[in-house]
Amino acid sequence: MSFKKRWLSCRPYLKKYTHLHRLRKFLLKNEIAPKWLIFFLDLFICAVAVVLADLLRFDFDLSKAVFQDFSVIYHVVLVMGTNALLFYLLHTYEGIIRFSGLAEAVRTIGALFSSFIILLLINAVMTSLGKHNPIPTSVIFVYFFTASFLIVGYRLSVKGLYRKSLSHGEGINVVIYGGELNGMQLKNTIEQISNFTYKVVAFIDDDPNFIGKSIDNVKIYSYEQIKHVMKQWNIGMMLFAKQGMAATEKSDIVDYCLTHDIQVRNIPPVDEWIKGHLSISQLKEIKIEELLGRPQINLKNRKVENLLKSKRILITGAAGSIGSEIARQVANINPSLVILCDQTETGLHDLEYELKNAALKCNDIIVYIGDIRDEHSMENLFVKFRPDIVFHAAAYKHVPIMEFHPSEAIRNNVMGTKVLADLSIEYGVERFLFISTDKAINPTNVMGASKRLAEIYVQSLGNRSKKVVHLTNNNHDHHNGNARHGVTKFITTRFGNVLGSNGSVIPRFKEQIQNGGPVTVTHPDIHRFFMTIPEACNLVLEAVTMGEGSEIFIFDMGDPVKIIDLARKMIRLSGLIPGKDIDIRFTGLRPGEKLYEELLNKSEMVIPTHHHKIMIAKVMEYDFYEINKAIDELIQKALFNHDEEVVRKMKRILPEFISNNSIYQSFDEINPDAVMVSN
Repeated sequence: MSFKKRWLSCRPYLKKYTHLHRLRKFLLKNEIAPKWLIFFLDLFICAVAVVLADLLRFDFDLSKAVFQDFSVIYHVVLVMGTNALLFYLLHTYEGIIRFSGLAEAVRTIGALFSSFIILLLINAVMTSLGKHNPIPTSVIFVYFFTASFLIVGYRLSVKGLYRKSLSHGEGINVVIYGGELNGMQLKNTIEQISNFTYKVVAFIDDDPNFIGKSIDNVKIYSYEQIKHVMKQWNIGMMLFAKQGMAATEKSDIVDYCLTHDIQVRNIPPVDEWIKGHLSISQLKEIKIEELLGRPQINLKNRKVENLLKSKRILITGAAGSIGSEIARQVANINPSLVILCDQTETGLHDLEYELKNAALKCNDIIVYIGDIRDEHSMENLFVKFRPDIVFHAAAYKHVPIMEFHPSEAIRNNVMGTKVLADLSIEYGVERFLFISTDKAINPTNVMGASKRLAEIYVQSLGNRSKKVVHLTNNNHDHHNGNARHGVTKFITTRFGNVLGSNGSVIPRFKEQIQNGGPVTVTHPDIHRFFMTIPEACNLVLEAVTMGEGSEIFIFDMGDPVKIIDLARKMIRLSGLIPGKDIDIRFTGLRPGEKLYEELLNKSEMVIPTHHHKIMIAKVMEYDFYEINKAIDELIQKALFNHDEEVVRKMKRILPEFISNNSIYQSFDEINPDAVMVSN
């Protein structure tokens, strides 16, 4: 075949391609058709609709319809004149076709329906005058439905072509979990904000009232059908629109998605959209805190409000993760005063700014920069503000660092707690809540042992105070019947690891992933208990109301989490593949670290409370005078930084303190001088 013949045979296809290319180029350049063009195009479609109606009346016999009585021309003129007036009055030509929506369609059909009614009225008037109808009624009906179909249809076609011109490739099939109440809005918004790269093909819901139904021609499936939907539609992204999902349910879905390289994101509630609009940036990554594998427990109740309302509340370590969250929750209960105490100036400043700019019930918030080890500074605080309730969250908590600074651990965690506890009794504090750690159980490191010593001191001090007050009150009752004096109630809570707290594994993993790895894990078999910061603080607030004095509250924290699994899941949640995009490196156990944390000492038992997730640890009680003497001796050694003597003394007081992976392991040899100070 000659070149000329080939060229001629290809010209129709090239011409077709050129038109499509021009249309795509036109749409992508965002060029907008002039209003007069839309106006005359709509009128032309109305004329075509009338012609089709007349042809239908004459069985598509063109000679009869056009040349018999020239009625078609008359009908076209009448319809176009009527519609020209209505289109002008209703401004149907002003809308941008590619962005046409329901409102545009209603307005256009409203104009056509108005012309339909006007034409029927003209017929009715002419009939009443004994004259023939200008347009047969059958033609009017056919014209109306045909014109409506054609005008709305071409608008939708242009809109569809515009969407297609924006999408790149085949796009990503998306399934939305929940959100059926705002389903149509969610579907349209998700597709629009992604320039139609995302295509919503299915909804998932666990409400039987919705399953099997459709939203904007998109079917709603049940939770059990998720895997079928993923395979059938070749899903590329799962969006969670349902709020408050059970952690186990969400974790199972996310695990399946991550295993099959399906992206997962959260959609914020509609009322949190910025000015009613959603943006791609608001489709947030799933947080690991949402996938704990157990339901979060909210422990707020009326007792907490009744106890804290109108009280003066002191929070130590207020700039920390736990302290700041306690401050947020307490400040919303309407206490008379909240005192935020910490050494960290910037952290306190930021927290004060946040609380004073939030819509909280308490407006009286005081910042106090002070060291809990400084007795004069703390006494000044108690004299000046007279707190009713103390939440003691200040502590050194990093195991490896404290392993090399035992004197500092004792000065802060033991001496600081002792200073605050003694002042609480002296200045009539009602309740003193001490936040401890699961590392205090069978401690293998200096940090855990220091917290256990603080637990023992607080508990024994509380028991001593109760005995003293009991004897005093009995004497008063015997002599003159006076009312009983109050006593400070000392309460301890033990926590596991808190997700997202300062220095915890989650922020470290996030930073390592953002930097391209590697993600460092100490040991492939290391396990930890986890809870979220709000859960931990809910427990604190619950415990402060439940405590009658000298109890140690522990929390049912569910099953321990394997850290390597946590790291892998966080990498996949970031859209990356462990071992391929991000490496995982094992660094070995750090000084003082152990593979498994515990919630109880081997010799301890638990007593249930009215809440099935909160228990009281039945621990060994110590004689106050003996433990006070031993701790005073320990503090004296710590004040002079005699680290080795400090650790030896700690081990004599706490025989269960057996060092692990530490320079102090040699101190654990059987010591004939080891004494357990207890009654």
